[in-house]
Amino acid sequence: MSEIALSISMLSLVAVLGLWLGNVKVRGVGLGIGGVLFGGILVGHFAGLFQLSFDDHTLHFIQEFGLILFVYTIGIQVGPGFFSSLRSTGLKLNGFAALLVVLGGVVALVLHQLFDVPLPVILGVFSGAVTNTPSLGTGQQILAELGAEPGSTALMGMGYAVAYPFGICGILLTMWLVRLFFRIKIDEEAARFEQESGTVRETLQTMNIAVRNPNMHGLMLKEIPSLDEADVICSRLKRGEELMVPRPETCIETGDLLHLVGERHALRKVLLVLGEEVDTSLSTRGTELRVERVVVTNEQVLGKKIRDLEIKQRYDVVISRLNRAGIELVPTSQTSLQFGDILNLVGRLDAIEAVTSVVGNVQQKLQQVQMLPVFIGIGLGVLLGSIPFYLPGFPAALKLGLAGGPLVVALILARVGSIGKLYWFMPPSANLALREIGIVLFLAVVGFKSGAGFVDTLLHGDGPTWVLYGMALTLIPLLVVGVLARHYGKLNYLTLCGLLAGSMTDPPALAFANAMHPSSGASALAYATVYPLVMFLRIVSPQLLAILLWVGA
Repeated sequence: MSEIALSISMLSLVAVLGLWLGNVKVRGVGLGIGGVLFGGILVGHFAGLFQLSFDDHTLHFIQEFGLILFVYTIGIQVGPGFFSSLRSTGLKLNGFAALLVVLGGVVALVLHQLFDVPLPVILGVFSGAVTNTPSLGTGQQILAELGAEPGSTALMGMGYAVAYPFGICGILLTMWLVRLFFRIKIDEEAARFEQESGTVRETLQTMNIAVRNPNMHGLMLKEIPSLDEADVICSRLKRGEELMVPRPETCIETGDLLHLVGERHALRKVLLVLGEEVDTSLSTRGTELRVERVVVTNEQVLGKKIRDLEIKQRYDVVISRLNRAGIELVPTSQTSLQFGDILNLVGRLDAIEAVTSVVGNVQQKLQQVQMLPVFIGIGLGVLLGSIPFYLPGFPAALKLGLAGGPLVVALILARVGSIGKLYWFMPPSANLALREIGIVLFLAVVGFKSGAGFVDTLLHGDGPTWVLYGMALTLIPLLVVGVLARHYGKLNYLTLCGLLAGSMTDPPALAFANAMHPSSGASALAYATVYPLVMFLRIVSPQLLAILLWVGA
């Protein structure tokens, strides 16, 4: 059997064993996807005993490509809500994330000074304890730049391997301890997240208002104060027994009944101007009007603004709601349509059918994956991650790397939605499949590579002491920030778990957090919110530590 075939076969064994270990639960708590790492360590240990030979290039490619797949699909998933989250809670989340990174650096400095830990070892343990591979590479590079001894990079790699396993366990342990200490119930936290943010936005509501203000008589809808199209949509107007679809130019009369859709606070403002809320039904049942939900699948309308389609003017149809990746939006004339948008249409049946033919509504397309945009996104992400940038006083260039680059590009592309006929919408099932494959491949290789020297390092030399250093570097910052963020920051627990996972740039921890409540995107959204800044800080921090400790030596 060739080395390549042997390497792939062994990784398959690692994945099977690791996924089985991850499904084993003790009192409801299991390793989840993190079990693959320990499966890799176990298989790697025995492979080292039998001195089996593997193709290093194959292993390296699988590891990096797996990581790229994972972070890219995460970015595509959370992209539509990422920038809204950044505006609403991003400052707080990134502040806690930066504090966690700084605390880790302070603990590393203290350990180095108190116990005279060699510089390569403390840098390796620091990178492994926070489960950040780019940090390891940056630290090795800066040691070479500073003229360290030839064996320093290997020593740093060993420190990384010894600290990494508890880095995975430590964050899971922290999540569990915070949950236990604050007596948190996952279902209640998920419900609170949905209620407070509606996935970053308040859930849209409806209100029926009777026009009582005589000053409004004869005014067009677009002239009414507070009835701003950006906040509230008037989808139906009833005058006497006639139910109609209003246009911005429609004049209202005293006694008209309006069916409005918008956020609660915006509806209240309109109510104060127009008149009073009524219980009268404005249902389309028994009338010529219909309410239908259609999905945007026609490439010809992607990226176009609603006003450009002239749906109200041409078809006498109102778009009362827009759902994008689970987020309900008030559709305005400036809103650009994206693939997969779900539109609520109100109008006559024939008119709705005409609009449906324009926007697509081909359900089969929602199950298809456009592979061309996937690889365009991955390629652009790799290119971005490979671009070096320099900071004054630093001897080595900084990069986002193969993890940071694809994530940033995926966030941007998911927010853009489409360019011409290319769209970056990915069916949830396909996104999940690619994500799981990516993280399994990445962890299988990392664990397998660490397994050969793992037991020997623990049983001989300073291995156990390094493990203790790694435990301190993992737990102290996590516990401090976890308690502060929950008690003083009042963060939702699922959001907090995503914050901790993102602060450690730890994909297995994110997978563990997502598994707590799969239907909630709180953890993934928080992870993506802090990940870009944290990745930058994790790349910079070992360089700063190396320079400070090297100069002070």
